[in-house]
Amino acid sequence: MEKKGVSYLTTLIMTVLITSIAVTLGFIFGYSATLQYVSAQPMIVNDPTLRVESVVSGLSSPTSMAFFNDNNILVLEKDGNVRLVSNGQLQQQSILHAPVDVRSERGLLGIAIMNTTGSTNNKEVFLYYTESQGEDIRNRIYRYDWNGQTLVNPKLFLDLPGLPGPNHNGGKLIIGNDGYLYTIIGELRHNGKLQNIKDGPDADDTGVIFRVSPMDGSAAKDNPFANNEIAVMHKYYAYGIRNSFGIAIDPVTGNLWETENGENTYDEINLVKPGFNGGWKVIMGPLSRSDGITENDLVNFPGSHYADPVFSWLNPVAVTAIEFLKSSQLGPNYDSNIFVGDYNNGNLYFFKVNKDRTGIEFNINQKSVGLSDLVADNKSELDAVRFGMGFNSITDIKTGPDGMLYVLSFDDGTIYRISRASQ
Repeated sequence: MEKKGVSYLTTLIMTVLITSIAVTLGFIFGYSATLQYVSAQPMIVNDPTLRVESVVSGLSSPTSMAFFNDNNILVLEKDGNVRLVSNGQLQQQSILHAPVDVRSERGLLGIAIMNTTGSTNNKEVFLYYTESQGEDIRNRIYRYDWNGQTLVNPKLFLDLPGLPGPNHNGGKLIIGNDGYLYTIIGELRHNGKLQNIKDGPDADDTGVIFRVSPMDGSAAKDNPFANNEIAVMHKYYAYGIRNSFGIAIDPVTGNLWETENGENTYDEINLVKPGFNGGWKVIMGPLSRSDGITENDLVNFPGSHYADPVFSWLNPVAVTAIEFLKSSQLGPNYDSNIFVGDYNNGNLYFFKVNKDRTGIEFNINQKSVGLSDLVADNKSELDAVRFGMGFNSITDIKTGPDGMLYVLSFDDGTIYRISRASQ
């Protein structure tokens, strides 16, 4: 993904150059290698009862991961490789190579696993990736069968736009508590009604969240636009989305949450209720900060509604993954609450959900630095929600079968585990 407009490739080149310069300066001035700008390990989490350790390394630009069971993880690499981690060991050969277009934010992007019978060897795996056919670029979801060793029998599940791009492809997938498959695609630089441009083109499958049957890709019958005269809208759960790298399901309510990258200001965390209009390209951040813009300035399809973000960063951090920790293994304070990652800084953020689980609840110290307005406007407010740092471009966060928190680092090619220090 972009770091404030910087591509994956450019970022990696810059990282190598910075590392080389830092090492050289270390030799000249006698600095320890552990004090370099680019760290090979997470630097810190702010809870002394927890520890961070590297559990898998050697991955190449990983974008997403999914747990099969206690012993097996599938990890996606941006260039199209699906890697298997078995009993804590990264297997040498990939189990699948998808034919992906890798320019900018394109690539092998998202994964979801559906257990159809409860058997370890009878699962369906959904992969989201960018595919080229001649001059045509498409973002596609394929459904595979897992036979216990590899992925077989690919079937095209959803065929989505990929142009003009090359950024804002979305790609994250998740199975909801309701059994439906949710996936998100960015706006791909389109300027239509789905981007709240009233005189723009009609709905075209960009900047939306889909909610569909995992069996055949058909629209969920109770989707908010199921009766719209525009047929493609029947599969939509939300629209007005700019660029997202994270979706999650609240394990308590079943509600969908989403992270979203702003352009020059306001990265967001959103609670996505049915018919949610995220406001792009008219609104990013709170409506009250939008210089006289009102909800009437949006394209309001029947059944839609606008809602402010539950939290925003005024200065974009390139927010990515979001996860509700589905466990009390790290302590009751973290159970069913939110962890969020970013790409620009490698920061891990923690948010406690409020009592009715519709927003964020801040403690007295967080309120005292100015977070009552639900926006991190400066460094002190960002620091107040930062839980960890030094993860070097987070692309995914998952609760493991063991109840621990797993963090995937794009730059490090590493899966980190956060656990109790006493364990």
